[in-house]
Amino acid sequence: MNLVALPAFSDNYIWMLDDGRKALVVDPGDAAPVLAALQQRGLSLAGILVTHHHADHVGGLDALQPHLQGPVYGPAAERHRIAAAYQPVAAGQSVALLGLDFEVFDVPGHTAGHVAYLHRPAQGAPLLFCGDTLFSAGCGRLFEGTPQQMHQSLQSLAALPGDTQVCCTHEYTLSNLRFAAAVEPGNPHITRHLASCEALRAAGQPTLPSNLARELLINPFLRCHVPAVVAAAQAQGAANDDGAQVFAALREWKNRYRRHQLTAVPAGPCGPPLVPPSCCWVLAPPHP
Repeated sequence: MNLVALPAFSDNYIWMLDDGRKALVVDPGDAAPVLAALQQRGLSLAGILVTHHHADHVGGLDALQPHLQGPVYGPAAERHRIAAAYQPVAAGQSVALLGLDFEVFDVPGHTAGHVAYLHRPAQGAPLLFCGDTLFSAGCGRLFEGTPQQMHQSLQSLAALPGDTQVCCTHEYTLSNLRFAAAVEPGNPHITRHLASCEALRAAGQPTLPSNLARELLINPFLRCHVPAVVAAAQAQGAANDDGAQVFAALREWKNRYRRHQLTAVPAGPCGPPLVPPSCCWVLAPPHP
């Protein structure tokens, strides 16, 4: 299997997984990069996975429909928010595409009905398509859910195997790492990974996928139990060391931090213009 990151808009990734003949895509907010990659690589479109209803994740569904030779799966709780036809799924279900099984997780917070998809291969690292719930060194903003919901969602993902490949849908890693360094200035893992990611971006390469073992070392939103993170959150207004309280204070701090950054950096429709034009980045095969 080949895992491919298709840049879209200013900082989105549409993930494509293919076996050399057929492909599935995740969260196609724009049909154009998907159609270009399918044509370039000689692939047919066998299915689509959707994590949530935001336009930059579903905007390409209608245009892809004439080219689709398989099902579209999406969140059952957001059926009223997505105009395109799809098969609704929720936690506890499993769906099959390309001969692969994907477990469905309910991960509310960013939106009320957000889902994630996990493939556990017989050999190799699991693949997690988590939309805008978990980012590298960060997490999605709370548009519809509560801090308690998002904290619980992140904890459920953090419990997955450490080698799980985290395929999130925005290139926010550099800004997230700078915030993480503000939360934990003494964390050497953040410092090293920031330098590595700056080199990747300077070379026009993606910083994703990440993996959960790394995220547990660098992502403040997965480290709400760590004393240094708790102390930083309490300095920002967390009432106590309860994980959900720590998360809520960190998330509000990040909102302010992001607004400060965007006053200095011209933003595109989805955030800072981080992704250079490209058809696709072909990453190392995730498993045999």
